Amino acid sequence: MVKCLRVGLHRSTMAMWIQAQQLQGEALHQMQALYGQHFPIEVRHYLAQWIECQLWDSVELDNPAEEAKAKRLLDNLVAELQRKAQLQGGEDGFLLKIKLGHYANQLKSTYDRCPLELVRCIKHILHSEQRLVQEATNASCGSGGQAMDSLSQRHQQINQAFEELRLATQETENELRKLQHSQEYFIIQYQENMRIQAQLSSLSSLPPAERTQRETTLQSKRATVETWLTREASTLQKYRLDLSEQHQKTLVLLRKQQTLILDEELIQWKRRQQLAGNGGPHEGGLDVLQSWCEKLADLIWQNRQQIRRCEHLTQQLPLPGPMEELLSKLNADITDIISALVTSTFIIEKQPPQVLKTQTKFAATVRLLVGGKLNVHMNPPQVKAVIVSEQQAKALLKNESTHSESSGEILNNNCVMEYHQATGTLSAHFRNMSLKRIKRSDRRGAESVTEEKFTVLFESQFSVGGNELVFHVKTLSLPVVVIVHGSQDNNATATVLWDNAFAEPGRVPFIVPDKVLWPQLCEALDMKYKAEMHSGRGLSEDNMVFLAQKAFTSSSNNPEDSRNMTISWAQFNRESLPGRNFTFWQWFDGVVELMKKHLKPHWNDGAILGFVNKQQAQDMLLSKPNGTFLLRFSDSEIGGITIAWVAENPNKQGERLVWNLLPYTTKDFSIRSLADRISDLNHLLFLYPDRPKDEVFAKYYTPPLSKAVDGYVKPQIKQVVPEFTTPKSEPSGGTPTFMDQTPSPSVSHPNNFGVYPSMSHTMLDADGDFDLEDTMDVARHVEELLRRPMANQWSSQQS
Repeated sequence: MVKCLRVGLHRSTMAMWIQAQQLQGEALHQMQALYGQHFPIEVRHYLAQWIECQLWDSVELDNPAEEAKAKRLLDNLVAELQRKAQLQGGEDGFLLKIKLGHYANQLKSTYDRCPLELVRCIKHILHSEQRLVQEATNASCGSGGQAMDSLSQRHQQINQAFEELRLATQETENELRKLQHSQEYFIIQYQENMRIQAQLSSLSSLPPAERTQRETTLQSKRATVETWLTREASTLQKYRLDLSEQHQKTLVLLRKQQTLILDEELIQWKRRQQLAGNGGPHEGGLDVLQSWCEKLADLIWQNRQQIRRCEHLTQQLPLPGPMEELLSKLNADITDIISALVTSTFIIEKQPPQVLKTQTKFAATVRLLVGGKLNVHMNPPQVKAVIVSEQQAKALLKNESTHSESSGEILNNNCVMEYHQATGTLSAHFRNMSLKRIKRSDRRGAESVTEEKFTVLFESQFSVGGNELVFHVKTLSLPVVVIVHGSQDNNATATVLWDNAFAEPGRVPFIVPDKVLWPQLCEALDMKYKAEMHSGRGLSEDNMVFLAQKAFTSSSNNPEDSRNMTISWAQFNRESLPGRNFTFWQWFDGVVELMKKHLKPHWNDGAILGFVNKQQAQDMLLSKPNGTFLLRFSDSEIGGITIAWVAENPNKQGERLVWNLLPYTTKDFSIRSLADRISDLNHLLFLYPDRPKDEVFAKYYTPPLSKAVDGYVKPQIKQVVPEFTTPKSEPSGGTPTFMDQTPSPSVSHPNNFGVYPSMSHTMLDADGDFDLEDTMDVARHVEELLRRPMANQWSSQQS
């Protein structure tokens, strides 16, 4: 069986297509509607296994550099279709062979110049099928008495409401037709009455005897018709009033459904999108929202057209009563509803980067969720992007500013919305924007430039219904912090993280609380950490206790002590930690950067305890055999990690001490990896609590050096801790070198053609206290080493 790797597909091969074919009713109709000339359903059927096993989700649709990957997928799809066609034989297979070959040529012709559109189309199909199958599965589970999750229940509630609205709209359509037919018959009878009246008026020219007879007949007939007209006029009035009441009830249902979708589901999607900026789960679900918004648009438009027809009928046959006022209010209400829908569904699908560096290219995508349904693409609107300050954003939302003032200049800030027929999406992809300059406002108090928030405003104008309604739509991006140098990235990220984590829906731009509960911040830090590690292993409760001790300068080991404490923005990233020249966030972010760049596999393996202070490390190690070590983050240095181990005191027999190595940083690991450094130090035997170090780190060791190339022997860098080495003479009687006392239990090392020079004793002591200014970092050691001539203990070959 072929293993399917497509993201999000966790079923066996072809299982999705098999289940999709078993859909019933409206779900089956929706599934079938996914296919057409842009992608024939026959291709999906005969290549189901192949399609479901491709990495469609790995292609970034908004990245032009991904076009080559998309082109390979297109070529492979065409080749697979052609291969499938050639396999068809016999009388029954002849027509299929021709059809599949035709589809291969058709897809090649359609997508050869725009292969990303093919990927967009297939991704939309697969995700839609998955959603339909999941909804059908949940529904069947519910009918069997099993509890559905809250998401499925909400979706079922929305779908049921749509069915009610569909039936109500169909009912008013039927009643409207009856009214129209009744009114048309009434007008015919009214015309008949007018004809009788005319005949009566013309009787004066007839002889008296004949006139009397004819007059009696016509008057009797007129009386009958007028009685019917009087009765029918009352009936028509009642029909009209009943119909307006039905429309009012439908509008109430429409408002309720629209509120549920726009004020709950769409707001939740936007909230998930904001949390994704902190590393939360990818927002997803936009196609589902679009399908709901399109259904709303369709139903609203149908009801609006019905109300317009009612108005026409009223104008055609005025009758006494309040109908004109009722219909005028209905028309205003339905226009308000559709206006709210259109303006609310102009959304940012892909946010601009929230830390925005000037003179740097960036991208964003905006989308109109109802654009395809309202045929906006027939006259594609243009979208403009401008950057505005927090104060300007407030004025825009209060309607105090009708024109968009800018706080900077964005290059390539105009884009036409494109309609993608395969997915039914109308969107504008800004691929090459760049912030040329920024105009900052006066800052308050201790606020720095990295605390100042801006936003990218996207705006457009378009009409629907043949210019019947004109919409001016605007939407604001998530807050962005503008920087001019990479050194500002750390503090800007803190502003963004705090805003994303603690912003309330519907807030005034861009107000956030100055203080939050400590567990709330822990949740945000954990989300960020897990995202950077690409792992489910986030921050444990013990890690949170350590961080609380650091943030609040507390010594408590009880997690309950910090549960009700609050931490302010100033404590988070404005005030330095006691005795340090950096803030809590700067320390934490340094850890994240170090782990992300160099130590991610070791964290995910559980090899790094990390969040342990010096005293805790000492207490933990003194209860273990000599040679036991652990890895913890440095308290004194941003982005540093140190090795602590227990060993005998070389100056006092029988005494055991915990030693701490000078912290490593990103610069050190760019020269030699953590695993290789641990391998070099043979006095390190067991990773706390009792795991042999090679069992944990051997898979990350660098393989032994290869033989000499072009007559040269490549030197090897090796780490040495002088206090834990003893001199050992070369077999040939050459110059002695430092070698470790104890060989590594299971890994043998080749002869080393170069080692670090002996480290100064000031770099290491039993308490792990270092004077960083009096020592050289590892990078400078390496530079010094490589500038030296080859010593006589190095092997050499003739050039």
